[in-house]
Amino acid sequence: MEKQNYSNHTRMHPLYHYVLTILVLAVLAAAIVYAAGGGDVVTALFMFLVSICLVLIFILVRIYPLKAQDRAIRAEENLRHFVITGKLLNPALTMKQIVALRFAPDEELPGLAEKAAAEKLNPKEIKQSVQAWRADEDRI
Repeated sequence: MEKQNYSNHTRMHPLYHYVLTILVLAVLAAAIVYAAGGGDVVTALFMFLVSICLVLIFILVRIYPLKAQDRAIRAEENLRHFVITGKLLNPALTMKQIVALRFAPDEELPGLAEKAAAEKLNPKEIKQSVQAWRADEDRI
C-alpha cells in the first residue's frame, strides 16, 4: 500500500460508495418513473415510500459510524495531547479540527493545535500544515 499523505489520505469503500449508491439511487428513480408512468397509485406510493426509507437508511448507515469514530478520535487526540503537554486540547477546537489534527505527529501536535484554535484554521489548512504526515489507516 502506498504511504499515506495529504494527497491520498481520503478513503473510499467501493462497495458502499459506488455500488450501493448507484443501487439506492436506481431504486428511487424506478419508483419515480413508475409513479410518473401512471402506475397504480397505491403501488407507486408504496414504492416511493420504501425507496425514501432505503435512502434514509443508506445515509444513516454512514453517519452513525462516523460519529462514533469522531468521538474516539477526540478522546485519542485529547489523551495524546495530554501525554505530550500535560494539558487537554483547547476547548475552542471544533470536532473537524480535532479530526484533522490526528495526522500531525507528536512533535507538531501542540503547536499546530494552538495555531488551529487561535487562527480558526479549517481542516484542509490544518492537514496542509502538517510537515511529517502521521497516517490513519483505520478510518473509512
